[in-house]
Amino acid sequence: MTSAPARVPTGFQTGFSVRPDLVVEAAHAEDVRTAVADAAARGLPVRVHATGHGLSGAVEGGLLISTRRMDSVEIDPVRRTARIGAGVTWGQVIEAAAPHGLAPLNGSAPGVGAVSYTLGGGLPILAREFGYAADRVRSLDVVTADGALRHVSPHSEPELFWALRGGGHRLGVVTRMEVDLVEVGRLYGGSIAFDGDGEGSGAGAGVGDRVIRRYLEWTRTVPDTLTSSLSALRFPDSPRLPEPMRGRYVISVRVAYTGETAGGERLVAPLRAIGPAVTDSLREMPYTDSHTIHNDPPFPHAYYGDAVVLGDLDAGRAVRTLELTGPKAPMMTVVQLNHLGGALAARPAVDNAVPYREAGFLLRLLSPLDGTDVASVRALYAEVAGALAPLALGRSLNFSFGGGDRTEGFHDARTRQRLAGLVSRHDPASLFGGSYGISRDGR
Repeated sequence: MTSAPARVPTGFQTGFSVRPDLVVEAAHAEDVRTAVADAAARGLPVRVHATGHGLSGAVEGGLLISTRRMDSVEIDPVRRTARIGAGVTWGQVIEAAAPHGLAPLNGSAPGVGAVSYTLGGGLPILAREFGYAADRVRSLDVVTADGALRHVSPHSEPELFWALRGGGHRLGVVTRMEVDLVEVGRLYGGSIAFDGDGEGSGAGAGVGDRVIRRYLEWTRTVPDTLTSSLSALRFPDSPRLPEPMRGRYVISVRVAYTGETAGGERLVAPLRAIGPAVTDSLREMPYTDSHTIHNDPPFPHAYYGDAVVLGDLDAGRAVRTLELTGPKAPMMTVVQLNHLGGALAARPAVDNAVPYREAGFLLRLLSPLDGTDVASVRALYAEVAGALAPLALGRSLNFSFGGGDRTEGFHDARTRQRLAGLVSRHDPASLFGGSYGISRDGR
């Protein structure tokens, strides 16, 4: 274990300051246990830093535990499981599992920390077929506020096992996690992109309107083995981008399907019938190439983000969302609409704290902060949230970036109260009462 008062590990999110009083670079679970015990004795709040993707606001003071050196991955091909350290990224797990014809339930960005993503629920590329990443956790090792290293499973610590899978970081520092892998070595997927500035045919509708309407219709027809999302954004006019994307407002549909390629081609035919595509990368691919479906930016940058969990979504409100966030918006906003349902709606064999399983869609908003102030972004997001309010169930813990002072809506009332009781029992001094915190009174 190494510690320092000033050297802060560089993270993916650069939009918010990270200035703790002390940084501990943990190499083992014992390092974490010692650091938590010391922080409790000093009365220092504790934060955890793996890759820094999910930073929910500025970190001022206290102890920051960096887990990036805890990067071990162990694959058991017979049991089809992976044991992963707290600093492991999804990309590392994908590469380790692939030679065995297996895959984790990772999200779209391979550079994201696997443990932290799973604690927030975890929305995989193959979500509609296999459910949330948190549903496939077998056990966790966690250091709680009393400085104890606990092995948490359905048998040893059932209440903590329920809470940690979907409840976030509020109950301790997870040092290792064992998860199920799925037998997926290849898939049919990619994206098809349309020029959202183009003029449509009939009734004066633009291409953007037509794409979102057709997409919503199409999601009512696809099997659970197909997971998809729609994105919309104005690309900057940058030489770093492919020529077809530069300076354009592009609406894309991303697809991941585990069936045969011929079946995938039939399923996406209605999308291709929407009109001429700017790009079309739909194809069969090894699972190790699944990150190319979304092509999330791999470089650190400053951003603010939030997400609305929706029971359903009608075309009128979807079009209104694109109007508010499109080319005429006061700042660049990346919109992503994830189609939910399927296995996401099913309770796992051992229940967990992942909320809103009845949801039909997740609307994610993300805005770069270079030259844009947070207050303006929040004002725009509030307008979008107002338009969607009649359909909103809550917010998403995994996709709140920078809104650390807003913790409402991450869980339904019953789940929130149960989590609050566990916080009161395991962390009465609010050692881990960070930006994803749940107060002891349940609010």
